[in-house]
Amino acid sequence: MARPAAAVLGLTLALLPLAVRPGRTAPRLPPPLPAVPPAAEPAQQSGNVLVINGRRQQALWRWQDGHQGAAARLWLPLEVLQNQLGVSSRSLSDGSLDLEWFGQGLKVPAGGQQALDDEVAIDALPLLQRVGVSLSSQGRELQLELSPASLLQVRAASQGAGRRIVLDLSGPALIRQEGSDLVMDLGASGPLLSQLQQLGLASRPSGRGLALRSSGGAPQRVFTLGGPNRVVIDLPTGGGAPSQGQAPAPIDPRLQALLGRGVRWERLSRSGIRLNLVRIEPRNGPLRLTPLAPLQGMEGLLTLTQLAQQNQALVAINGGYFNRVRQLPLGALKKDGRWLSGPILNRGVAAWSGREPPRFGRLNLQEWAIGSDGQRLPLVVVNSGYVQRGVSRYDAGWGPAYRSLSGAETAVLVRQGVVRQRIDSLELERGVPLRPGDTLLVGRGGVTLPWGEGTAIRIDSQGNALAQAEQVIGGGPLLLQNGRVVLNGGAENFSAAFLRQGAPRTVLASDGLEVWLVTLEGENGPGPTLEETARVLLQLGARDALNLDGGSSTGLVLGGSLQVKGRGVAGRVHNGVGLIAP
Repeated sequence: MARPAAAVLGLTLALLPLAVRPGRTAPRLPPPLPAVPPAAEPAQQSGNVLVINGRRQQALWRWQDGHQGAAARLWLPLEVLQNQLGVSSRSLSDGSLDLEWFGQGLKVPAGGQQALDDEVAIDALPLLQRVGVSLSSQGRELQLELSPASLLQVRAASQGAGRRIVLDLSGPALIRQEGSDLVMDLGASGPLLSQLQQLGLASRPSGRGLALRSSGGAPQRVFTLGGPNRVVIDLPTGGGAPSQGQAPAPIDPRLQALLGRGVRWERLSRSGIRLNLVRIEPRNGPLRLTPLAPLQGMEGLLTLTQLAQQNQALVAINGGYFNRVRQLPLGALKKDGRWLSGPILNRGVAAWSGREPPRFGRLNLQEWAIGSDGQRLPLVVVNSGYVQRGVSRYDAGWGPAYRSLSGAETAVLVRQGVVRQRIDSLELERGVPLRPGDTLLVGRGGVTLPWGEGTAIRIDSQGNALAQAEQVIGGGPLLLQNGRVVLNGGAENFSAAFLRQGAPRTVLASDGLEVWLVTLEGENGPGPTLEETARVLLQLGARDALNLDGGSSTGLVLGGSLQVKGRGVAGRVHNGVGLIAP
């Protein structure tokens, strides 16, 4: 800490030698104090294997030692907490996170979130300890243990257009989604299992607990409550209860009939990389290529199985990037001619119309809002979770409402080409409804929108040929183009660390005739780098290829069956690419 100037001067004078008079002995100065060694940095451990109640999977973690070797901080990926433990999360406009698990809460500010390679991680130790999770580590492996709970009671009630089922438990339990199954480390008696069956939840043993499957489709929402401990499951309506013990077909019979007859599924091994390729000729094949988007709007994540079900896709891979904290898209997504999320950062896309093969490249889109008073403002993004200073455009493709994504935002609501309302930051934080045909122009970073009510506004859009396509899926980096490796992460604003990293990969590719939906995983390691991914696809005959989101997001669904799980877990994603019946 800096000292005031007067104090420094006084200290300097005090240390000068005293004047010595003749005949006098100079006073003896006290011996110097021993040097204080710098404080030692807390010891850290890290690894890439996580064992949760005996289930082993790939996941990065970082442990900081405290007293007598016990953990003082434990950084875990947010994806693991949400999808493998059952922790609920809610993001706030300041970028912070509210976590809740069986009545125990934890608020994580934006500055308290760290990156473990490509995953967002938080210090989850306080939450784990309060719920009763025990921890131990050995080498690169971290073990989490929570004793299984018992099911005490089942209750059900109508909930809007669906049903709500409440499970009363003897204690907290681990909850995870595996495809269409909800898996809980939970014991239950025969009568309670019969009651679940009558409510449309078939059960079967799974590990240390139960796997529940709804006859009406995947749960719309699952969350926990405390005091007493409960699991709440919101189910859609429809469908009768499946017979006890009957397992669904591994792959939808409709897809099974097409395999080898217009749809090719290959499992290959190349240079320590395990590949799954689904190939189809888009012009004349039995299925049609389409982007997959959540039906409820752009805010929120789903498992890839749920996303495929919502879009009636027989084959699906995960799509572009997203913000896992805010659960919002970060890249191009255009479906049936409508921008659901606009392009960002000059990143690669695949684009197509009708049943033509996709074209690959970097999409350019420029938009301006032009007022009848002659003022013209550039628009930085359309329907995007990527926050920048300037003016952004949102419409009903974003969802039923827009909520502020940054601090002090202001907006104007344009309806039928005319400004109908000026909206302040408080109203934007509460949420502004978006009707079909509405345009919301949002100013960020101190940018003031000059138009008052009654001003006519038009939107001018210009872009390259890729921007004119009916369907667009964004990702990046672009890997192959016209039979050449064109990997240039810097041009697409990817970091050098991201380019060097090995990880599970998802790729949309083409050999000029067929379109390829591809996943790549390491056979004995974390997975290929982007350069390795490009080279192996080129060797297999691909001409064009676009990298999509990877890591724990990587997944492949075939006929409702999840065949590939990125790091061994069924991560939630924002969007995807799929094959549907025409």
